[in-house]
Amino acid sequence: MSRRSLRPQLNQIRGWVRQGRTDAWIAHQLEVTVQQIQAFKREQGLEPDAEDNGAAVEEVDLRAEDDAQIAAELEAEAKRKAEEEARAAEEAARKAAEEEARAAAAAEVDEEDEKPKRGSRRRGGRSRRRSGPAGPLEGTFDHGEEGYGLWLDPAIQDDPIYAEHWAGHRPVEISIEEDQIVIRRAGASEDSDDD
Repeated sequence: MSRRSLRPQLNQIRGWVRQGRTDAWIAHQLEVTVQQIQAFKREQGLEPDAEDNGAAVEEVDLRAEDDAQIAAELEAEAKRKAEEEARAAEEAARKAAEEEARAAAAAEVDEEDEKPKRGSRRRGGRSRRRSGPAGPLEGTFDHGEEGYGLWLDPAIQDDPIYAEHWAGHRPVEISIEEDQIVIRRAGASEDSDDD
């Protein structure tokens, strides 16, 4: 660390010395070390005279006041830093709790998805109509440069209805309505589920 020249503050330091300010107080005000202030005072002959007893008594009082003020400033700074650290720790804990809650919710959803679905048990053979869909899947209707396309969630391959009736290439009919697009196997009526 390079030593800062205190020569420009000579008159200010001289005034503070006459007032009886401590080296620590002066160093704090000028943002230098106490050793630099002491060396500068020696070089400039700013040491207070021991003959002036009245000034010495007042100097003791001012030094105690200065030390108390510096200590108070340092305590306030330490308290502010501790409060900032506490706020940061609380924020980190809050974020971690939110992340845990999100992870738990996601795990719960995954766990529900992994549970085997129980189909309806009927006697007399295989039913053509299932008890209900396994749940909505996501998809995207693409307006691409090469034409239009429908992209389905890869999880569709795990759906037993899809695997049995729709896997592979199938000709389809499309009905476009205001709030939905209906895709049916070509040649199938709305009421029939025949292959």
